[in-house]
Formats: sequence, C-alpha cells, structure tokens
Amino acid sequence: MKSGLVIFITTALLAGCSDKNDEADAYGNFEATEVMVSAETSGRILSFDVTKGSGIREGDAIALIDTTLFYLQKGEIDAGMKSVRTRISSINAQNDILIQQISNIKINITRIENMLRNDAATQKQYDDLTGQVAVLEKQILANNTQKASIESETDVFLSKKAILNEQIRRSIVRSPLNGIILEKYAEAGELTAAGKPLVKISDLSLMKLKVYVSGTQLGNIKTGASCTVRIDDGKKGYATFPGIISYISGKAEFTPKIIQTKEERVTLVYAVTIDIRNDGSMKSGMPGEAIF
Repeated sequence: MKSGLVIFITTALLAGCSDKNDEADAYGNFEATEVMVSAETSGRILSFDVTKGSGIREGDAIALIDTTLFYLQKGEIDAGMKSVRTRISSINAQNDILIQQISNIKINITRIENMLRNDAATQKQYDDLTGQVAVLEKQILANNTQKASIESETDVFLSKKAILNEQIRRSIVRSPLNGIILEKYAEAGELTAAGKPLVKISDLSLMKLKVYVSGTQLGNIKTGASCTVRIDDGKKGYATFPGIISYISGKAEFTPKIIQTKEERVTLVYAVTIDIRNDGSMKSGMPGEAIF
C-alpha cells in the first residue's frame, strides 16, 4: 500500500514538473507590417486588376492612372524642341554663309596687298575689305550669342519633359513590398487623387510577435538574442519557430486590457517584440508564445 502511494506521488510530481517546463515565458499576438499604398497622381483609374486576398510581389503593377494629358503635354514639348532645332539650324546656315563671305574677302585682301606693293591699289581699298571682314565676324559672334540663348530653351524643354516622364512613371502604382492585398479601396473607372489610398498590403514574410514580460524576466533577455516562438498545432501540440528579439520597451506599462482579471491588469510589464520568418503558418492577430 505504501509503495503504491509513493509511486502515485512521484508520478504526480514528475507530471507537475513536466507541465511547468512546458510553460511559455510570455504570451502575445502576431502582427505584420502593413503598408497603405496611395496614388501619386490624379485622374481616372484605367486598370486595377488586383483582388483582395491575392498575393503580390515588390514592383508589381497595382493600378494605372490615366496618362493622356501627360502624353499630350509631351507632344507639345516635342513640337517646341523641333522649333528650337529649326532656329538653330537657320543660324548655323547664316554663319556658314558669313564664313564663306569672309573667305572670299580674304582672297581679295591678299590680292590688294600684292597690288599695294606695285602701287596698283590704294590703301582705302585695303581698309574697306578688312573692315568688311570685321563686320562679318561680329555678325557671327552675334549669331552665336543668339544661338546660345535658343539652346538654353532646349534645356528648359528637356527639364519639363523629364518632369512629365516622372509623372507618367508615377501613374503606374506599384507594390513597395512582397505581401498580400488586405483591402482594396477603389475600382477601375473611378477617379482618384494624389495621396488617396488604393490598397492596403501586408507583408506576411516577416511576422512580429508582441509579448509582455515582467521586470524579473527582463534581466534574462536582450535585443538581438535568439528565442523560441510556438503556436498551436492542433491535436499534435505546438509548432515551434526560431525568433530574434528586435525590441524591448524602455519603460514599464500596465498589462494590456486583454488580460481580464483585475489583479493581472495592474501588473507592470515591458513590451517585447520578436521577429519570426513566416512559413505561412502565422497570421495577423494569431496568438503565440515565446520561450526565452
């Protein structure tokens, strides 16, 4: 009888130790990074093919905003640049004519110089020709000044065109991350405005488990340290995952109101965030446990 009682007590103690060792150090809920993606330009939504709950990769197109006005403005700029090029070509042609005239006059100057040596020409003839060369050269300088002014207009047109190209690029709304479409706030055919939200995307690849620890536990954990995170795995028990402590609150706070009993709600605790790579098992709001 006594031996049976000893066996029962020993078994009960071992079971109690096993249950205690199986307890987690902290409890909390999983959170995911959520991003609100907004339109950067105003206009009618021409294409918006994503659906709520669908997966999306970084850089994938979410929506296309009407770019008709931007392309029309680009056409106007292209016409202006063509006009500038025509004016520059006209000045270049004028300079070519002036340069040829200077070349012809210089030939005559050489002849007059030879004739002056033989007293067959006058100094005035020589001076008239050299004066003509000086006038033509000044005309070329004036044309080049005008040409530089016109070329500066090209830089203005190019800057305006670059702005339009950037606006066209921003008219294609793209996903900033890999994730899941949680919410869709508009549909194709509707008007939108810059800054107006179109979708909410959640990055489920890296989950964050936010738990609360007491002051006595705080000395045993530190930022960057590894820990174990587990979730319920049906009747099989728990599924465990490696985690990294990414944040520890610098000040104490009261236990969150999700803890129902009055005694536990007045306890001071510290918030701790743990990063876990998600294999698809974890969802936002799901409860989880941490073992430090």
